[in-house]
Order: sequence, then C-alpha cells, then structure tokens
Amino acid sequence: MSQALQLPIIDLSSTDRLSTANSIRQACMDHGFFYLVNHGVEEELRKEVFDLSKKFFLLPLEEKMKLAVKKHRGYTGLYDEKIDSSSAKADSREGFYIGPPAENHLNQWPFEEDLPSWRSTMEAYYKKVMSAGTKLISLIALALYLDEDFFQKLGALNEPLAFMGLFHYPGEVDSSKEEVYGASAHSDFGMITLLLTDGVPGLQVCSEKFKQPRVWEDVPSISGAFIVNIGDMMERCTNCLFRSTMHRVVATGEERYSVLLFINPSKECMVECLESCSSESCPPRYPPIRSLDYLEERIRAIALVSPESRALYPQIESST
Repeated sequence: MSQALQLPIIDLSSTDRLSTANSIRQACMDHGFFYLVNHGVEEELRKEVFDLSKKFFLLPLEEKMKLAVKKHRGYTGLYDEKIDSSSAKADSREGFYIGPPAENHLNQWPFEEDLPSWRSTMEAYYKKVMSAGTKLISLIALALYLDEDFFQKLGALNEPLAFMGLFHYPGEVDSSKEEVYGASAHSDFGMITLLLTDGVPGLQVCSEKFKQPRVWEDVPSISGAFIVNIGDMMERCTNCLFRSTMHRVVATGEERYSVLLFINPSKECMVECLESCSSESCPPRYPPIRSLDYLEERIRAIALVSPESRALYPQIESST
C-alpha cells in the first residue's frame, strides 16, 4: 500500500487573498497538487452530475457508441486510451468529453428522452467549475507576484480551451499478471485541472517524475473538495517553479467515477516564461509557443506512440 500524501487545503472564499496566494505558491512549488474548498459549486449540482454520469455509463454499449468521440468530444470506450505509451495495457476506463461553449456545435449529447436534463446539468456544472477555476487562476497570478488579472489581460481566458471529462472506472480488475491502470502515468497538458471524485480511492502522484524508480503516494478524497493540479503549460510559464506532477489512477477492484475540468489557455495565447520566474542566473528554459501549437504538439506525440489514443486526439485546429 502506498503512503497517503498530505496536501494543503486552499479556501477559495477566504478574504485574505495574499495569504491564500502564498499558500497556493507553496503548494504548487512543493506538490503541484492541492485541495480546493468553498469553491461555490453546490452539493446538489455535484450529486446530480455524478448521478447522471452513472446513468449514461449504464446505457448499452451500442447506445454509447452512437456518441463515439469526434474532435475530442463524446464517448470513449474501455481500453480506447493509453496515456502512457510504456504501459503494458491500455487504460481501464470509459469516458465522455465535453468541449468549450464557444464551440458548442461540436459537442455531442445523449437524447433528451433517454437522459432528461443531462445536457443542461452538465452545462451548468461546466459553467460553475469554470467560474471557480477563473477565480483560482487570479489567485495563482498573485502567487506569482503578478496582478491578479494578469492572465485575463494576457488573453489566456478569452475563450479558454477547457474540456470537461466524465470517467467511469469499472470495479472488475483483469486477473492477468500485467498491472492495469485506470489512467496510466501522465502529467496534464494545460494550466490547471479541477478534479471531483466519488470518494473511491485510486489517484496517486509521483512528486519526482524524473527519478527512477518512481515513488507513488495516494491522494485521498475530501468530501466536497476539488483536487487541483498544475499542468505542463503552467509549469512552462513559471520556468518549472510550479510543478506539473506525474499522476495516475490505479485499479482498486472498486467501481469509481470522477469528473474533471481541464483548463487550457485560449488558442492564440502565447505560452512563455513569466518575467517574475526568470533571472540572469535562471534564464527561461523553454521558448515561447502558441497555446494551440503546444497542445497539438503534445497530442501528436501521444497519437504517434499510442494507436489506442488516435481517435481521441485529433488536431484541435480542425474543430474550428
């Protein structure tokens, strides 16, 4: 059994913004992960999202396949993804992806008669979590000694490429000797990710992703709290001051559900080292790159080495 990691708890409703920003800074430097409480997403809405998510995944496979993923939106079946190409088997989970409202015509939805209120509930949840994420990004700006509206002025949040993912991890575990993961080891591409789980364990993080052998620690759930992690683009902007931590979901033999919002900057936003994160002795480690170009570069890399993931990761540009 892996050791449980004790993560900081960030209160989004705190009126002491500078103290909260300092706590976020320390959390992002030490772990790249933290809990977020008092985020404004009501318990009733959270419960409804999980209830409707379960109802969708209980549909017959042929019904779910009518919404098979196109342009990173829609249903992905069990073993359709393998995020870590070195993993022996594809990931043991099924998912459903919802894209940004600005491109709502590309999203796919179950029929209203099959799942009443499904679309309106998911759209309401997306909007609420995006609002919490935007407030959090303002605090992250303060944590980087920047104006709190820095990322808004930069254009990162004009039309952010934020994707919502619903995931179902089946309880049955393959009896073969090969280790099976619900989500194989990876770091997220974007700025931040906000994760809500049903409380079933399985999430693990590896604080030192470049060291071998990797040491994995369990991340327990806190009821009602989001688990937030820093993504690769934020790590890149901060010149590796903030960590984009490697993580995975292990199969526990218990059925598990989760909901995530992956917040990426707007397509045209330039991802480059922040002035507050570089100096003569610590120059920028990465050249500037457009947000969309970075995402597509990462997506191509996964598709090349993981045939299972090619349907899920088409070029985002083709969606415009």
